[in-house]
Amino acid sequence: METIDNHTIYADADIERAARCLKAMSHPLRLKILCVLGTEAISVQDIVEKVGTSQSNISQHLSILREKGILGFKKDANRVFYYIDDPRMLKLIEMMREIFCHQCK
Repeated sequence: METIDNHTIYADADIERAARCLKAMSHPLRLKILCVLGTEAISVQDIVEKVGTSQSNISQHLSILREKGILGFKKDANRVFYYIDDPRMLKLIEMMREIFCHQCK
């Protein structure tokens, strides 16, 4: 990161990563998944129950979020648990809740 005349110029790689993450989050179902996860590691079946759509649909969206580096996962026997793998994303989700979720106020 360089500073010129008190204006910050960000590295192109940082801008690209931010754009990829925001694009991945911009789908309503993926955003809902992220809100459901919060700071917890949750099984795919629990995500399906909380979000309210089919397991195949959830799995497709989880795969996209994982590919973009937003989610991590761990396996326990035959269950897969997903969690938000980037503390910056947790902070972003928390800020979005404060701004957009009426229940949080």
